[in-house]
Amino acid sequence: MASLSLSFQQPSVLSETAVSAALRLPVAESFITLAVHRRPLSCGSTWWICRNFKDLKLRMLQNLNFQGPKRKHDEKNEFKMLQIEEKDQLLDHSEAHHGRQGLQQLSAVTVSNESSSSSKTQHEDNSLLNQFDKSRRMETPALQAQAIGISLQGRPPFLSIAIIGATGELARRKIFPALFALYYSGFLPENVGIFGYSRKNLTDEDFRSMIASTLTCRIDQQENCNEKMEAFMRRTYYLNGGYDNGEGMSKLRARMEQVEGEFGANRIFYLSVPQEALLDVASSLADNAQSQKGWNRIITEKPFGSDLQSSQQLTRSLLLKFKENQLYRIDHLLGRNTIENLAVLRFSNLVFMPLWNRNYIRSVQVILSEDLGLKTPDGYLNNSGIIGDVVHSHIFQTIALLAMEPPVTLDGEDVKLLRSIRKLETSDVILGYCTPASGSKGAAKFGKTMPTYFATALSIDNARWDGVPFLIKVGRGLNKHRVEIRIQFRHVPGNLYLGHIGHNSDLTNNELILHDVPDEAILVRVNNKIPGLGIHLDASELNLFYKDKYTVEVPDSYEQLLHDVIDGDNHLFMRSDEVAAAWNILAPVLNAIDNNNLVPEQYEQGGRGPDKAVYLWAKHGVQWTDD
Repeated sequence: MASLSLSFQQPSVLSETAVSAALRLPVAESFITLAVHRRPLSCGSTWWICRNFKDLKLRMLQNLNFQGPKRKHDEKNEFKMLQIEEKDQLLDHSEAHHGRQGLQQLSAVTVSNESSSSSKTQHEDNSLLNQFDKSRRMETPALQAQAIGISLQGRPPFLSIAIIGATGELARRKIFPALFALYYSGFLPENVGIFGYSRKNLTDEDFRSMIASTLTCRIDQQENCNEKMEAFMRRTYYLNGGYDNGEGMSKLRARMEQVEGEFGANRIFYLSVPQEALLDVASSLADNAQSQKGWNRIITEKPFGSDLQSSQQLTRSLLLKFKENQLYRIDHLLGRNTIENLAVLRFSNLVFMPLWNRNYIRSVQVILSEDLGLKTPDGYLNNSGIIGDVVHSHIFQTIALLAMEPPVTLDGEDVKLLRSIRKLETSDVILGYCTPASGSKGAAKFGKTMPTYFATALSIDNARWDGVPFLIKVGRGLNKHRVEIRIQFRHVPGNLYLGHIGHNSDLTNNELILHDVPDEAILVRVNNKIPGLGIHLDASELNLFYKDKYTVEVPDSYEQLLHDVIDGDNHLFMRSDEVAAAWNILAPVLNAIDNNNLVPEQYEQGGRGPDKAVYLWAKHGVQWTDD
């Protein structure tokens, strides 16, 4: 009988690189393909290859445990098919055994030895599969859910979202509509449960009827709206928690487990409760309602304390029960598209990156003014007023995105910037409080000691921003609604056309302007020649208006932020160190208010704000854009 003999220095050995690459393959079928559909090497014996392949194959098959059952056929048929293909591979090749006499040389291979080797290899493969079956039987559902995040049946873990304070205005007007929008758009899984929790005595149907009136489909998403709404309602449940939070949270956990079933479950708890009730609710939740079969995430509403001391006490109490990465301190203003656009403009456009420093930027203005008809939010009436409600979180996070160094990721760099901001001096701060307009009826009423207007100039002590004023103006009850970020660049040195500009040279400064809703836009202000004889300059705006460019409706900020919580993305949420750093900047102002050394100036509702504010720019050589 014919035989084949080849000589080589050392048997082929699978390298560690090859093993590592094989074990990184993400799809189970890739493992089977590599393990079963191998080909004998033309330069050596398949018997020796099979012997060396056994350990690699065992590791591959065990790795299948952690990839999840994504295959359509069951295990028994799969392993049967694997055995059949193994036999076919062995029968297809006639070099089944070698009479190895040393590591330097291979001897002739005979047909009789092939049969013996094939039987031995098949026996080893059957033993290997038996080991795999045994290891599969030893796996528990909880262990697999923890290791791979899916159940034995291949379904993703259940997602439970509990709204604590579900009958409040915020939940009805914002949270539930945002959750429905996410469900309609496919950003919530089908195996989701929405749990309302409060102290009112309601049935599931009563609760569904209450929130149904607030749910709408966006203009650009009307298809199957009623069908989706009914499906969302079927996934909505209600629980009367009573006045004992410990007992109530135990009831909530039992209801969740009833709906979730025996598989893995992740849970989100939105604490839409007054600040004075936050710690008691959070503590009871931590002890009685957290999932043991998945992750838990906690959303808390602003304000995050009223000063540095109270915020640190709140943080310490929360961190006794939760880890930092479980806490999501939500501020709906940070979920606006303009904030996300700010980072995109800075870090994805080369044209701006070399200009983003003190050499080219003269000043930065951040303006948030709200007009008439504003309702005072729950929990707003405290001594810090608009400082704790808007300035501490939204304004300082905006400043951080504007001024921080280019990061590798958006995690952790903003707190470095906040720590570089100089503590405020009371001489650089203008406070105001709103009073009803003369002769008006039903106007907004604010406490006299509670600031509703805040203006200041921030200084950042680092090499990039030394000497550049960051001007802030935030007010309620003003004459118009306006949310704007304006970056003003310096004058052109030695400008050839200075004589053609006119009396106000500030009009020729280039500017980058971001407008928020309702007229969301990105504008770049440049100088150009007016057509005609002679040279006359004009300042024009190159504009991108979102409503003209894009037909889709901009999602509500709560949609964006809830989507981020589900994804585990916390870059739009304040961490504990950021909360502390922001309150530290504001500490001198809050102390001056407490000691009556800084008294808010009265302004009439529907006006421009305190009169002193118009002079703040003169001190820093910058003019407010609306003056």
